[in-house]
Amino acid sequence: MAESLPPALHPPVAVALAKLVKAFPGPNALPGGLNAEPKFDGFRTTAFNDGGKVTLWSRQGKELTRILPDAAAALAEQLPPGVVLDGEAVIWNRDRLDFDALQQRMVTSRAALPALANEMPASFVAFDVLAVAGQDTRGVPFTGRRQLLEELARDWAPPLHLSPITRDMDLAKTWLPDLPATGIEGLVFKGSQPYEAARIWLKLKHKDIWDVVCSAVIGSVTQPQAIIAGLPIGGELKIVGRSTLLSTKAGRELGRHLHPAGPRHPWPEEISESSLNRFSKDKGPVRLTLIEPVVVEVSADVAWSGTSFRHPVTLKRVRPELNPAEVSVPPELNNRHR
Repeated sequence: MAESLPPALHPPVAVALAKLVKAFPGPNALPGGLNAEPKFDGFRTTAFNDGGKVTLWSRQGKELTRILPDAAAALAEQLPPGVVLDGEAVIWNRDRLDFDALQQRMVTSRAALPALANEMPASFVAFDVLAVAGQDTRGVPFTGRRQLLEELARDWAPPLHLSPITRDMDLAKTWLPDLPATGIEGLVFKGSQPYEAARIWLKLKHKDIWDVVCSAVIGSVTQPQAIIAGLPIGGELKIVGRSTLLSTKAGRELGRHLHPAGPRHPWPEEISESSLNRFSKDKGPVRLTLIEPVVVEVSADVAWSGTSFRHPVTLKRVRPELNPAEVSVPPELNNRHR
């Protein structure tokens, strides 16, 4: 009889999360030392094989089996019953992760999905195991769960993959600058803890510094709360994202360089929140204060869609000495989306 799952692991299941850190953590930042893994740019996905039936679920508890039939089929073929995996569903486009291709599956009709999956197949990268042979393994320390996962993955073949891991932090420090060329967002650090639905891990995102054009802010000209970033795309200055909230001091300093917009400003005075952040649950309007363009330096992670930053950028400093007309989309960003 095929192994079924314990009642506590019937989907959906809350997953472990990671707390964002701004610098490489020290060796004692987590109990039992550090294990470093790549942070893949995809859909966080838990895979359940309950008595031979495989289903896939998102971090938010939505079933993804329909939009990831290729990954589900591979898991059904290679995963024993009674197993629950935690991992990431990803799509490789040439030698780079393509998040937009995953997003496309969310809006593709059931009839058109097989052709899309055939053209750009999905993979599943496993990085933890929550159940084996119908037994809940979440109480097992991470090192034990990793051993179980490696045993499960011994004979896997693509599109099923085991996430690489290292305890060599010197090696991990070389991963951080090297992996973003493939779309890897950064690193996740895990200690020896059991698995629980809390921020028990740490994550460090790779960030780069870019020049963008600030042509609007949220808040007043003298005390802006956030910048609206723009870059020239298709011959026009397009909104490509927003910044994180500015501190009072940073907003005041920025405000010294800002001037109200003149006539014929290319941007509207009101946009939707979802146009700034596709993951926002708030779909209401956002009022913009239009200003004369000024160049600002921002830090941003590797999540670039080709037309926008998927995550808020961080304002580093104002560059009033630079000409906004000379700012262009950095080649590195274009390369990230190919």
